[in-house]
Amino acid sequence: MGWLGYYCAATPGVDLSDNATLRLDLDNEPQPDAQLRLPESQGGKSRIAEDEYLEGAPELLVEVAASSAAYDLNVKKRVYARNGVLEYLAIQMYEQRIDWFALEEDVYQPLVPGDEGVLCSRVFPGLWLDTGAFWAGDLARVLAILQEGIASPEHEAFADQLSGHDM
Repeated sequence: MGWLGYYCAATPGVDLSDNATLRLDLDNEPQPDAQLRLPESQGGKSRIAEDEYLEGAPELLVEVAASSAAYDLNVKKRVYARNGVLEYLAIQMYEQRIDWFALEEDVYQPLVPGDEGVLCSRVFPGLWLDTGAFWAGDLARVLAILQEGIASPEHEAFADQLSGHDM
């Protein structure tokens, strides 16, 4: 959550929530561990309903999976893809594995880390995760890599777009 919170602090307009119940469709109301979403004014597909529930597909859902890994990587993954969640990050604690998926033509494709083992969001420019540092418990390195992403020209353009500034 700290990693996502840091990104949100540097990216005004992006909304972060944890363990919020999400209405995706008539049959599915999951409670993902974390979610990042864009406002509807910026093309976001989710919204806060009158009864304060989140409805629609946030752009990124995160699940931290221990005993639930099989369920999270099968049933939930299919539900998220079917409902148009653009990215899905599954952190598998027992396996010490991180899978980050991007929706392409209604099917999740795994994001491939760069040479340094860094995964980069396609939806949220600058949201970078050093998987090796994550598993090593090196929060300073995780945040340093995130800061590099936040300092990128792509993130600057994205933040300007969200704030309504033209480049």
